[in-house]
Amino acid sequence: MYKRKLFYFGLTSAFILLVALICTAISAQLTRENLKQSTVAQTLLVEHQQLSSISYRLFKQLTDEVIFGQNANQSEVRKKQTMITQSIANIRQLELQQREALGAAVTQGSVEDTSELESLINQIIAEFQGVVGSNDATPLNQQERLRRLLEDTIDNEFREAINAAVSRQSRVVAAINARIDTLNTAMVWFTIGLGALSVPLIIYGCYWLFNQLYQPLILIKGATNAIAAGHYDRPISEKLDDEFEALAAAINQLAKQLQEHQAYEIKSRKQLEFEVEQRTHELTNANLQLTKIDSRRRQFIADVSHELRTPLTIIRGEAQVTLRMHSASEEDYKATLAAILEQSVGLSRLVDDLLLLTRAEMNQLHLEISAIDILPLVSAEIAKWQRLHESRQITLQTDTQLHTMNVLADTPRIQQVLSILLDNATKYSAVDQPIEVYVAAKGSFACVTIKDSGAGISAAEIENIFERFVRFSKHNEGLGLGLPIARAIIEAHKGTITVESNQGEGSAFSITIPAETRS
Repeated sequence: MYKRKLFYFGLTSAFILLVALICTAISAQLTRENLKQSTVAQTLLVEHQQLSSISYRLFKQLTDEVIFGQNANQSEVRKKQTMITQSIANIRQLELQQREALGAAVTQGSVEDTSELESLINQIIAEFQGVVGSNDATPLNQQERLRRLLEDTIDNEFREAINAAVSRQSRVVAAINARIDTLNTAMVWFTIGLGALSVPLIIYGCYWLFNQLYQPLILIKGATNAIAAGHYDRPISEKLDDEFEALAAAINQLAKQLQEHQAYEIKSRKQLEFEVEQRTHELTNANLQLTKIDSRRRQFIADVSHELRTPLTIIRGEAQVTLRMHSASEEDYKATLAAILEQSVGLSRLVDDLLLLTRAEMNQLHLEISAIDILPLVSAEIAKWQRLHESRQITLQTDTQLHTMNVLADTPRIQQVLSILLDNATKYSAVDQPIEVYVAAKGSFACVTIKDSGAGISAAEIENIFERFVRFSKHNEGLGLGLPIARAIIEAHKGTITVESNQGEGSAFSITIPAETRS
């Protein structure tokens, strides 16, 4: 009798479980398909947005071609065209996949509009090429063809096409999300209904069977043995008689606490190991940094000592030689004083340069910032160096946009930077080699580039070229403080200084200075 009832109870439970598993599998498959389509739709939405971004960047570069010449940004234009082609191919593939899964009604117009969008982009690119190839001497702001291309074709037609594609895809995403929400709602109500039907039956059957077929003490013994063996995930979950409920609850609570303590111990040990490893890594990095700083300090002291030793030795030698003369003439004294004065001036310049670098490192370099026109400043500095080196050709090229901008700078300091860069350009290139100076606007900055045609700088020298007392291996002139001073001044102006060089092709030093638009 008990076996038959147990069999009926098991059969009923198995049937309910089978129904639940079948429904779960069906809902899981439907959810998987919906999520897959949602992923496709989201990917399409992202691809449309990416296509819009790439296209607008391409149109900007094509506009630059119209403004700056046919050869401007050719590599970037080809790169953007390749990216647009790839993006459209991805969009078309995903739209075909979406249409096959959702049907033409939901995805109406998607595939067709993509072809029209591709044709529109090709039309815009061809129109840009036509504007560039027309060689129209009319000012750009008066060219009707260019205005129609920028305002009508790009601002209106292209933007509307992109917005329509994004809106359409957004509606598809919303429709798929609605389907997913409907399916989830149905699953919730089905679960509630199945639970409402099965849970009471299972609870009643378990209560009756467990009280009739098993002895509570056997259950408690099995639970305590499992806990003693370290299996904390097997607490007493069956309904016992009232006399054993408190004991069963205490055993279950004990098992839970032991499991939590064990998990906390493992977590704490891992956390401690991680913190020790992290702290060790930090200490190692700090030690390496301190070692590097100490090495630089020692090198700096050695370099300063070396630079100070030579002029001091000359001063002392000149003084000693003159003092040992028994009948020194006035000319001898003047020569000695001139040599001492020359070395003293060099020492003073070295101290001033070191003081400037130290103040810059301590953020105490005082600048008198004002809005100035950079072009006359650069032109004056070039003229000065042209007078000093009459046989050398120094050319200046400027950007017309600079006529509407003022740089925010300390005039004497910027003159000092330009003098350092022009001095290096003349020093490290032959007399018959030209020096080219470019001044252009670069966003909200003014950029000055000084390019020589010398022997160039090796990769190893470029890495340390802005460090103190660093000089090129083939040239021992100077103290190696010019470029560090230039960098300190430019960084104090919130700008940047960079160098590009290839051996045998010369070097190009570029500085950027913040600018403002003239009112």
